[in-house]
Amino acid sequence: MKKSLLFLLLVSIQFVNSQELALVKKNGKFGYFTKAGTFQIEPKYKVAKNFSEGLAAVEDNGKWGFIDVKGNWAIPATFNDVKYFNSGICIVSKDKNWVYINTKGEILKAPASEKLFDFDGGIAFIKQENKVGLINSKMAVILEPKYDLIKPFENGFARVKNNDKWGIINTAGKEVVEPIYAEIGNYYKTTTWAKKGEAFGLVTAGKFIPVDGADKIWDFESQDITYARKGGKIGYIDLKGNWTILPIYDKVKAFSKNLAPVCVGSKWGYINLKAEFVIPPTYKDAEIFSKNGLAPVKENNWGFIDEKGKLVIPTQYGITAKGFAALFTDQGKGFIDGIARVQNEGKWGFLKPDGTVLGNQWFENAELFTNNNKPKI
Repeated sequence: MKKSLLFLLLVSIQFVNSQELALVKKNGKFGYFTKAGTFQIEPKYKVAKNFSEGLAAVEDNGKWGFIDVKGNWAIPATFNDVKYFNSGICIVSKDKNWVYINTKGEILKAPASEKLFDFDGGIAFIKQENKVGLINSKMAVILEPKYDLIKPFENGFARVKNNDKWGIINTAGKEVVEPIYAEIGNYYKTTTWAKKGEAFGLVTAGKFIPVDGADKIWDFESQDITYARKGGKIGYIDLKGNWTILPIYDKVKAFSKNLAPVCVGSKWGYINLKAEFVIPPTYKDAEIFSKNGLAPVKENNWGFIDEKGKLVIPTQYGITAKGFAALFTDQGKGFIDGIARVQNEGKWGFLKPDGTVLGNQWFENAELFTNNNKPKI
């Protein structure tokens, strides 16, 4: 019996620590909402931020501290300003200085840097004499400052710039693409797009392959196909740089679920990989399909269609990708992990795929849901 109770307690603790919470505002106060449609923490804070790694910043008498997912103080409110935890580390302002702290609120000694940068995936930038390098979450330098600029990491890779030339590094600071290009894209399956001289093309295994006639290429996203422009029109290329769909469109968006939004005239529809219209161009705007097979489409307002083009949620909502959580999602609009944030008559709420409103609750403001798993470092 005792073992059963212990098991249930451990499961309960694990659930609380891993569940996703959203910062919401109701009756002028901030609280935290669950995907079960209930309040994990009732709205009671005048000012608050979203959860990150199991901790949320809230203000108390003009100072900032952090609470846990049960609403208990984890780090006392002694800071003038705070950011978000990532990799178990957060930047805070105390005594007019910005410093790093850990989840216990202890100040960490970091290598010298002209500016403190947020951690992401166990890595942060340091800047010395206008050059940028990398440190890890143990505050060890893993890349001495050598670049003029390093862009944020995406899936373990970052764009770097030296002498107006771009390349790509991994989280160990190793160059996977030499910085010799005028422009460069994200790193996807060992391939990136780049501009060399006046030519746009793809870089694979250190070799630059020009794409016939391309004067712009967009990043690869969830599929082995991306869009590119030629002669003022847009089509699609594959990972080898071949035009798989001819550039005949004025506006397009990425493929997802083997469907892509394209604009003909002033109307949006969806084509398949054979450039056949699966959903006719009838909408004022359209976004890509989410993993659950629904996509936002706009008439006067936004609704959602399935992969066959059936309108499953009426076009009566506003959609948005604003907020802290949108920075860390691969798709800011539409359904994210089974929930879509929408606006209706000046209020914000969360839709489920069946079109019902989560918890039948509407809020003055609502952030996207964030996962509260603690970092594995």
